[in-house]
Amino acid sequence: KEGRLSKMEVRTAASPKDVKHYTTERLREEFLIPSVFCKDEIKLVYSHNDRIIVGGIMPVEKKLMLTAAQEIRAEYFLQRRELGVINIGGPGYVKVDGKIWEIDSRDGIYIGMGNRELCFESKDRKNPAKFYLNSAPAHQSYPTKRIKQNGNPDEDTVVISQENKVELGKLESSNHRTICKYILPGQVKSCQLEMGMTSLKPGSVWNTLPCHTHDRRMEVYLYFDIPEDGFVMHYMGEPTETRHIIVHNEEAVISPSWSIHSGCGSQAYTFIWGMVGENQDFDDMDGIDNKDLR
Repeated sequence: KEGRLSKMEVRTAASPKDVKHYTTERLREEFLIPSVFCKDEIKLVYSHNDRIIVGGIMPVEKKLMLTAAQEIRAEYFLQRRELGVINIGGPGYVKVDGKIWEIDSRDGIYIGMGNRELCFESKDRKNPAKFYLNSAPAHQSYPTKRIKQNGNPDEDTVVISQENKVELGKLESSNHRTICKYILPGQVKSCQLEMGMTSLKPGSVWNTLPCHTHDRRMEVYLYFDIPEDGFVMHYMGEPTETRHIIVHNEEAVISPSWSIHSGCGSQAYTFIWGMVGENQDFDDMDGIDNKDLR
């Protein structure tokens, strides 16, 4: 069986002048992406913030084909785009123009502009893959690369280098974490997309502390490894007009470039971050002193 229809929800951009007046319900409607993974479905959200597409693909009984939804007015999904995928479920397969890539849990793949056939499948339907994707407009095609946290590299496979596995924070400030950078200059070439995964150590609950903004890029977080009765308080908004959204397991949050993006959980968790925009300078951030937050 194959599923071919890619449905897409469109989210418009929002002004910070308006957001500070939003109710809880309105904040969630604009910025939260609930239930990213649905059995045998492709869920896509198209944001006007730097034209990112965020989505989840969870093949169980079917192979799922990623096609161009009518909202992007393209002949095929990657006609003018690039794609980053990280699998947070069981092992699976990604077929790109006839070539099949095995993508294990916590591994990823970058797929360049111009590839037409995109098919996703689980290796074991009792332990289905959960392919999380970010896609951005592209201006040229770069080679498709599988990305692994560990193992041996080859012509088509990149293993995340030690310099791109960064340990930050400390238990005393509740933010001891490891950042694994998957897609960024010097490791996997892309036009503008950057992606990675941050895992908090047991006993730590804060991510991205002190918090920051980066006017030149927007960002999306996918939170996971959260127990059923757990949650993350995701903080957003201008530094002097902060708001929060309560996020549960496998939900994502859109962060406009003017907004802070930081979270505090009921216990340790993991999240995938994806950025698109003006540049790919990972350290181009405008830090916010804790005492200046309101």
